[in-house]
Amino acid sequence: MKEIEINVATREETLQIAERLALLLKPGDVLTLEGDLGAGKTTFTKGLANGLGVKQTVNSPTFTIIKEYAGELPLYHMDVYRLEHSEEDIGFEEYFYGDGITVVEWAQFIEDYLPKERLNITIEHVDEHRRRMIFQPQGLHFEVIVNELIG
Repeated sequence: MKEIEINVATREETLQIAERLALLLKPGDVLTLEGDLGAGKTTFTKGLANGLGVKQTVNSPTFTIIKEYAGELPLYHMDVYRLEHSEEDIGFEEYFYGDGITVVEWAQFIEDYLPKERLNITIEHVDEHRRRMIFQPQGLHFEVIVNELIG
């Protein structure tokens, strides 16, 4: 499957798409999330958290690397920017193959640890208000999910 683009004009649309996606995910699913500063990565993750029933406030894990949130499924939110040029394995397999959903920002810095099957998502600025979300499923499971999401 090729990549799928979804254009959004508001923060609420971003939240809604992420909430719908959350309902399609299963334990052990990994999503990578790329995008410029202010593109909406944290907003997208907040929408996922809402869809998973997380009640805690979701914010960027920039200084902690991993934040864990309890919901119907656990949500593991990673910002691995600080691991650039590092060979440190902070127990990625426990998260990637565990009982929750993992979102990884700056995933290119831990490419060797990522599962082959995952959903890569890029959020880009179109203009001041509009964003383009690009979904690149890696594996049949995620192709089915993306088809359901856009269906």
